[in-house]
Amino acid sequence: MQTQRADVPLLRSVARYNALIMLIVLFAVSSIMSPAFLSEENLYNLLRQLTPLLLVSLGMLLVINTGGIDLSVGSIAAAGGLLAAMLVPVMPFGATPGLLLAVVLSVTLGALFGAFNGILVTAFGLAPFIVTLAMMTIARGVTYMMSNGQPTMLPLDLPAAELLNEFGSGSVPWLNVPWPVVLAAGVALLFYFLMNYTTFGRMVVATGSNEMAVRLAGISERRYKFCVYVISGALSAVAGIIYTARTGVGTPITGVGLELDGIATCVIGGALLSGGRGSVLNTVIGVLVLGLIGNVMNLLSVPVYPQQIIKGAIIILAVLVQRIGQR
Repeated sequence: MQTQRADVPLLRSVARYNALIMLIVLFAVSSIMSPAFLSEENLYNLLRQLTPLLLVSLGMLLVINTGGIDLSVGSIAAAGGLLAAMLVPVMPFGATPGLLLAVVLSVTLGALFGAFNGILVTAFGLAPFIVTLAMMTIARGVTYMMSNGQPTMLPLDLPAAELLNEFGSGSVPWLNVPWPVVLAAGVALLFYFLMNYTTFGRMVVATGSNEMAVRLAGISERRYKFCVYVISGALSAVAGIIYTARTGVGTPITGVGLELDGIATCVIGGALLSGGRGSVLNTVIGVLVLGLIGNVMNLLSVPVYPQQIIKGAIIILAVLVQRIGQR
């Protein structure tokens, strides 16, 4: 009995910090298995590639904390990235104002998709899974109609297009840190403050923990649910724009599977799909865990299909550790 009691705090600690433990173990294993892993070029490329996933995961975290789900983030990312690629060449202003206007319009499109999700979930009481599944199809269809199914290249001879591409592939002078990584770090810090030090963050978590209690307290939980879907849509569009900036092309197939990776990072970070639990810091760790898995397997030339199996196994392991800790 004493042994069992002594094991309980250990299990709780493992369950609480399982994402961080997985990250440390993966980092150590990756360093040993591939000498190229610790190179500055590889680490910066990894962080650059993970920026869109981090943005989507932060929006997904808000939605999951309210007890919802958003399956439309990948399609919205494709729509936002493609619209930016189409608008940048035709903006009538100078390079910087024209680029900013194109980005604002693209993010607005993503927010509108998210608002539509929020209205159907809050005003009509439809299940988030069904609503966002339908929006995933609708947004993808809109993207294919916008592009006629063809990719849209950024004309790099135009100043605005060159500026966008420089943001996606360039780095901060003297620091050598990629611009997308700086953006991701800023957004993560903003969301950390939002979730931990504002009424909005506390009410988002409270809505997922006990929606009825929030309602009986005279607080409109629908407003918070609506807002998180709008934020998720806007962040998805930003993720799509970063894809376009990095590759120099907007395509209707951008973001395929991104919604599943976003959910996976939240789950690895300890978020409950039933809502009410999940932190920004652990979600960032979940993004790094998922990214490390793919990165080291690419360095080791592991084929794509085994990578998917390994990712799925790690997600199941993370959920099992959480369940053991709860028991």
